[in-house]
Amino acid sequence: QVQLVESGGGLVQAGGSLRVSCVAPGLTFSSYTMGWFRQAPGKERAFVAGITRTGGGTFYADSVKGRFTISRDNAKNTVYLQMISLKPEDTAVYYCAAAKSIVFMTDIGKYDYWGQGTQVSVSS
Repeated sequence: QVQLVESGGGLVQAGGSLRVSCVAPGLTFSSYTMGWFRQAPGKERAFVAGITRTGGGTFYADSVKGRFTISRDNAKNTVYLQMISLKPEDTAVYYCAAAKSIVFMTDIGKYDYWGQGTQVSVSS
């Protein structure tokens, strides 16, 4: 059974930093493109960042470009999202997801597996 488990969320002040992680035991991790999405209250789930199977390619939403960095460690079946210069509007539940076959990382419908999410709250 494939599970994606996020961790590392929490409460941070505006301007602060946080790193969230997602481990995927039971997944042939290196065969999957990985993505981070977020969902704020009353809003649809939205793409944040994605990374190719080898980690050689990344893509970011404009709203987080230059502040967030996605990375992965295939030996540990783990993908990370490092967040700096956090803003109150970054407050959301953050989800990781895995896609076996995908062209555009933003294509939410192409992700096969999802984690349960981790809450990130940024106070002003």
